[in-house]
Amino acid sequence: MKDIKSFNLKELKTEMESLGEKSFRAAQIYKWLHVKLVSDFDSMTDLSEKLRERLKNEYYITNVTELEVQVSKEDGTRKYLFELPDGNTVESVLMKYHHGNSVCISSQVGCRMGCRFCASTIGGVVRSLEPSEMLEQIYKITKDINERVSNVVIMGMGEPLDNFDNVTKFIELISDENGLNISQRNLTLSTCGLVPEIKKLADLHFGITLAISLHAGTDEKRKALMPIANKYSLNELIDACSYYFDKTGRRLTFEYSLIQGENDTEEDARKVASLAKRVSAHVNLIPVNPVTETGFKSSVPDRVNGFKDILEKNGVNSTVRREMGRDIDGACGQLRKRRLV
Repeated sequence: MKDIKSFNLKELKTEMESLGEKSFRAAQIYKWLHVKLVSDFDSMTDLSEKLRERLKNEYYITNVTELEVQVSKEDGTRKYLFELPDGNTVESVLMKYHHGNSVCISSQVGCRMGCRFCASTIGGVVRSLEPSEMLEQIYKITKDINERVSNVVIMGMGEPLDNFDNVTKFIELISDENGLNISQRNLTLSTCGLVPEIKKLADLHFGITLAISLHAGTDEKRKALMPIANKYSLNELIDACSYYFDKTGRRLTFEYSLIQGENDTEEDARKVASLAKRVSAHVNLIPVNPVTETGFKSSVPDRVNGFKDILEKNGVNSTVRREMGRDIDGACGQLRKRRLV
């Protein structure tokens, strides 16, 4: 059986023609799946009963099941635990801002990247998610709150560029004007720095924001925090960022987790400023969020502000991220596999 929710409209038209149906049936089915967000073929009432039965026999509609929702007492952030069709679980986070609803989704069950400060990588990776399973996280949250989701960040569990084909298909589907039509300018993809895949992404000419998990200003410190740095040097990463900017015209963001005693010195700030200026990147400072297994502590507020001041004195725009959902382990670096099959 085929995963009908992962087809784009062109592919769905080809499927319908292969069944001897008129191509307009594809548009009807696509609307049911991606606008009306139905979860079964019987709800597609403008299709004949015969066609619905055939669809049931040859295709399936991917559904995820909401197992748990935690709501932050501090800021109202909602963290969802979803069960996938095979019993694996992922977490997603809804954050409400004055400019709209933002959802952080997972792209893999676990993560193979091994970043020392991140809970998602504990236990490694189980598998990558299909486009339909990424869509479902947004669709279920949309139905739960009965409000439109306007921004999506692919920054939950997993390394998105380690699931390149499915993630890029997801971007195509979520931004399709025939579906939820979330602007690509409101989509952010976060990567720890897979250099070849950054260049492949650039060649697709998406209008998304690319966020690079930097977390150190030298190769030596980055290797101590992020195993990917043993494969790709900072020079290689910055060259890939330049390629991305040249191809897309989209300004990059550097994500930088400030860890007490690890990467928060004045010299660290100057090194990061030098890297950011090479690609005109914005730096998003993130006082590291607590994860029991890592033992890392956030930089103290004075050190955070001092780091920011040095960046700005060196001509680099920066912000300190307001972390939402920390009390429910829903903030950056805190998402993890809660249940395993």
